[in-house]
Amino acid sequence: MNVSIRAMESSDFEILKEIYNQVIDERVATFNTEHIDLDDIAGWSESGLVLVADSGENILGFVRSFPYHIRPCYEGIAQFSIYVRESARGLGVGDLLMSAFLQALVADGNWKVLSRVFVENVASLHLLAKHGFREVGIFRKHARLDGIWRDVVIVERLLGPAEEDDSTIES
Repeated sequence: MNVSIRAMESSDFEILKEIYNQVIDERVATFNTEHIDLDDIAGWSESGLVLVADSGENILGFVRSFPYHIRPCYEGIAQFSIYVRESARGLGVGDLLMSAFLQALVADGNWKVLSRVFVENVASLHLLAKHGFREVGIFRKHARLDGIWRDVVIVERLLGPAEEDDSTIES
C-alpha cells in the first residue's frame, strides 16, 4: 500500500470528522461521546500539528498534537492522539504516522510527547512501545465512559536534546 504522510489540509476536514466520529462510536480510544463537526477540526491546526495518512484515494488516519499545559516552561511538551480508520488498522498506517509525527515534533523543538491510552487498547500500546514510548503509570478511574470508570496508561517519550541528555537531579 502506497501511503504518504502530510500536513492536514482543509479538504481533509470531512473525512477526519468521519474517522474521529467512528472512533467515538467504538468507545475504544477517547472519552468523548459527542460527535464533532467541521468547526472542531478547523481549530485543531491552531493548537498543534495535524498529520494525515493519505493513500491517494482516501485519508486512512491522522495524528494530532495539542499543548500539554499553558505555562511557558512546558511549551516543549506536546500531548497527542492518533486514530486510524477501522478498515486501515493493522496495515502499518499508525506506524507511518507515528514515525513522521515524532520527526516533526523534534523539528518543532519539542522535547517530550505524552498521551493517555485505555488499558485495553493493546494495539495502540504496542505501537507506542515500538516507537520508544515508556509506560509511566496508570491513572485509575480516570473518567467515566457510558457510566463505567475507565483506566488509562500514561505514556511518554523524550525527544531531541532531552532524549540525549542524561543530566537529571536524582532524589
